[in-house]
Amino acid sequence: MTGFGNLMAVPTLLPMDPGAAELAAGQAPAAVAAAHPDSLAAWGALAELALDDSRVVEGYAYARTGYHRGLDSLRRSGWKGNGPVPWSHEPNRGFLRSLNALAVSSAILGDQVEADRCAAFLRDSDPAAVTALAG
Repeated sequence: MTGFGNLMAVPTLLPMDPGAAELAAGQAPAAVAAAHPDSLAAWGALAELALDDSRVVEGYAYARTGYHRGLDSLRRSGWKGNGPVPWSHEPNRGFLRSLNALAVSSAILGDQVEADRCAAFLRDSDPAAVTALAG
């Protein structure tokens, strides 16, 4: 059993996002990403903004960056390749937003295999993330 259904897996909780306070204060995500390349919240925000503006390739690139940096951070936090990554833990949200944006942009670009893989990964991480990011 994988993902959130694995009751034996310990939820992975990422550390505080280094750009979170600046984003909350209204700084532009691009400026935050430039100052804090390890800010998953900034990459997720950049991906969502690009997709909202129909800049699909840019959204894909931002999402891919947040996704890969997020995997690195998850591994450093003890993640073993599966198990819950709770939406309720604020620092996890940048990764989960990037993962969702990667699923969306992949689907738009016609890479349905990647879109389905990312959508399943998001569901397995936390179904609440799917609900929160829908729409």
